[in-house]
Amino acid sequence: MAGARIDYVELPSVTAHELTRAFYAKAFGWAFTDFGADYSAMTTGDVDVGLNGQAEEALSAPLPVIRVDDLDAAFDAVGKAGGTIAKPIFAFPGGRRFHFIDPSGSEM
Repeated sequence: MAGARIDYVELPSVTAHELTRAFYAKAFGWAFTDFGADYSAMTTGDVDVGLNGQAEEALSAPLPVIRVDDLDAAFDAVGKAGGTIAKPIFAFPGGRRFHFIDPSGSEM
């Protein structure tokens, strides 16, 4: 699929959301925007970073997000390639996405 690339990585920060946010701000000078009490995002770079402090939503590992031009076509392509759909297409404050698991068990 032409143009598909990782452009966002969501990191779990359930146990220390404010500390994690402060760490990245101090270490790298990243400025975060809050999207509610438990989600912050740095959206000024080539690959942006979200900090997910939502206990019911955050994964235990980083979640790479792949940007595509046609989400529905990507959804179909993932299934045809042998990926497992973990969450079907859903809307969120930044647009729409779905989660899948690749053959090695990585969720994206």
